[in-house]
Order: sequence, then structure tokens, then C-alpha cells
Amino acid sequence: MQNRQAVGLVIAGGRSQRFGGEKAVAMLGGRSLLARACARLAADCTVVAVNARGEGAAEAGRLGVPALDDPPGLASGPLSGVLAGLRWARERGARLMITLPCDTPLLPDDLVARLIAAAQGRRCAVARSPDGLQSLCAAWSVDLIGDLEAALADGRHPPVHGFLEDHDCGLVDYADAAAFLNLNTPQDLAEAERRLGA
Repeated sequence: MQNRQAVGLVIAGGRSQRFGGEKAVAMLGGRSLLARACARLAADCTVVAVNARGEGAAEAGRLGVPALDDPPGLASGPLSGVLAGLRWARERGARLMITLPCDTPLLPDDLVARLIAAAQGRRCAVARSPDGLQSLCAAWSVDLIGDLEAALADGRHPPVHGFLEDHDCGLVDYADAAAFLNLNTPQDLAEAERRLGA
């Protein structure tokens, strides 16, 4: 069920160097990774955007989803994408934004709903597996915009997990680390395809 307060943002701006191509347009089970991530967010969020450029932005256009570039003058990286998304969310009157990375396609079905619930009364919430924080599987309040702008000042780009740890996020715990398989290589994509078919 969609949450009237929450919008969604797919983070798809990574360099994909080990992957050998643009992850956002890689196909898994007949759909692009970007399409899968957008669909996952759309089930629980009123509207979805993508932080991407190049082929990822073009794929967003084919999907009818707005593509947001990193804010100018800031170091590129996932937190810059989050900031762009939060500014977009604020313009739309939303109070909360859920982020998912495009290259983690096996996420639990209830993740977005649980992040929204865990963020109530807090400024953020984040998934945690036995491998640690899954930093881009998170809920972000628009109240974090000022803190993000300060964290990204002077060309810095701190680690996402460090920023979240500094803000007392709610935690959404999962026992299965395999659900957060990150596709960094063609072999990872083949493994995801195998699991989907199992």
C-alpha cells in the first residue's frame, strides 16, 4: 500500500567499473535492474525518481521516471544523490524519501514498508543484515537536507554509513545477508539470475 508521505529514489549513479557496463540497464529476469528497483519502490511510495546519468538516465526516461543529477558544485557520490533526491522530495511536499540501490535486486519484499515504519518519529532508518548496515537501503527525512549540505561542503563526501550512524537512525534488521547481494561483477549477476530461477 502506498504511503502518502513517502517518495522513492533509486541510486544508480555508480561507475560500474568492475561490472563491465552500466548496471542500471543490465537485464535480470527479462527486466533492467533499474526497472526492478523502480517497481519495488513504486509499490510503497507515491512517486519514484532515479539518481543517474548516461545510460541510467536514458533508461529512466524509457520508464517514464525523472532522472536527478547530483547537485552542482558538490563531490559526486551517493550522498550527493540523496541530497538531490531530498530537495526533489521537499519540492513535492513529501516528508520522507526511501532510497534503494539499483544493483541489489533480491531485497526482501517488505523492506520499503518496514523502512517507512521504522522512520516514524526519527530522521532516518536503515536496513541492517549480518554484514552490517545496508546504507543505501534507507529512509531519509527532508529535515536532513541541511545536515547533508554541511557534510558535503568543501568537496568532501563522507561514507554513507558514517552519516547515518551520526543521526541515530532506526534499524530494520534482517537475518539473511544473501537478500542484500550487491551486483558488482558479471558473476554476481549470474548468481542473481540463478537465485531468481531457483
